[in-house]
Amino acid sequence: MQSSNSFLHGRHGSSCVLRGKNVEAKMGDGNTQNNSLTKEIKTKLKMEKIIKNSGIGVCENCEKSKKQLKNFQSTHNNQIVFNKQVSLFKHLDGDRRVNTQGTSKDIHPVILSLGLQYSEFKICGSNARCIFMLNSFKQVIQDYHTPSGTTLQRHLQSYINLHIAHLVLSRPLSVSMRNAIRFLKLEISNSSIDLGEDEAKNLLIKRIDRFIRDRITVADQVIVAAGQDKINNGDVILTYSRSSIVEQVFIEAYKRHKLFRVIVVDSRPGFEGKECVRRLSRIGLTSTYLTISSLSYIMREVTKVFLGAHAMLSNGALYSRVGTSIVAMTAKDNNIPVIVFCESYKFTDRVQLDSFVNNELGPTDNLVDISCGNCFKSGPLSSWYELANLKLLNLMYDVTPAKFINVCISEMVGK
Repeated sequence: MQSSNSFLHGRHGSSCVLRGKNVEAKMGDGNTQNNSLTKEIKTKLKMEKIIKNSGIGVCENCEKSKKQLKNFQSTHNNQIVFNKQVSLFKHLDGDRRVNTQGTSKDIHPVILSLGLQYSEFKICGSNARCIFMLNSFKQVIQDYHTPSGTTLQRHLQSYINLHIAHLVLSRPLSVSMRNAIRFLKLEISNSSIDLGEDEAKNLLIKRIDRFIRDRITVADQVIVAAGQDKINNGDVILTYSRSSIVEQVFIEAYKRHKLFRVIVVDSRPGFEGKECVRRLSRIGLTSTYLTISSLSYIMREVTKVFLGAHAMLSNGALYSRVGTSIVAMTAKDNNIPVIVFCESYKFTDRVQLDSFVNNELGPTDNLVDISCGNCFKSGPLSSWYELANLKLLNLMYDVTPAKFINVCISEMVGK
């Protein structure tokens, strides 16, 4: 059965699987879109409409609805596949939803749980993701037993690689996680063969704790202390989205009784800046919250811009939450200094000139307004995948060139 609809195809070719049948979607000219759907697909869409009208999965705030929708999606995930990706970004890692069914029995339960939290974006931020991963690996190492006929130094690496592969399937690793994994593998390979198994495992766990302490916890304390010199009385400091280290700088400055004001600029779909404003307001720090559309207007009041980092590239560019580059460029146009706070373990030898070759795609459904007053009404784009001419793109990060950054503060170069 063939259709000329050009936006439906499988992951490995121009066909999609529906109820065990191959429904081929003939790919036509890129400038033409045929809105006709196959009979099976129309039946599928009608079924989804009925489910939505019955209140399944149409309310973000209803836990019951979300669980019902999740169960429905996991059951029918392989029945139909829509090609709704923007062509320019098809090479990027897209939104992933981990299905624990069929997972290797060798995967530790703590890694299975962590993978689910990663894929559902319940754990965000490069520091948080790295700390959770290392703490999970501590549990994996603690419960590990070396098989007979091999050594811990050889077998543990392959065992850890199995768990890393599962995390990669959940969500692409951050630069901080990659550097931490490189450290862990080096420690495993350097373990003395003369040590007993329990002694070697305890030593690895202690070194993981030391990495978290030295490269993250203490590093943040040094950066926060150095950041106090950048805040003067009367400053109006703008920050974008939410960075844990920038948040700590503000809180410490307030504790030192410095008089300044914070402007938090935020954007869809994450609106992570709301949590930053909530924490700053809780301690009594004066703050203003606005969306990125008001950036040019509010910039005339700003004296400094503080930004967090997902990673610092070897060419001096900043790799951070999407929208960071426009904030830095707007500040540069207004002659406002841009200060970046970044731990050294987030530095990478990678070079990136744009946000297209390497990036991460977030969940496209997060861009759609499906907010509702009750569980029986959905937003106007809740069925966006039915619109042949509509495709959604949710990039996670962007690249800010070095020329838009005045200072980068890390624990290695405090001032």
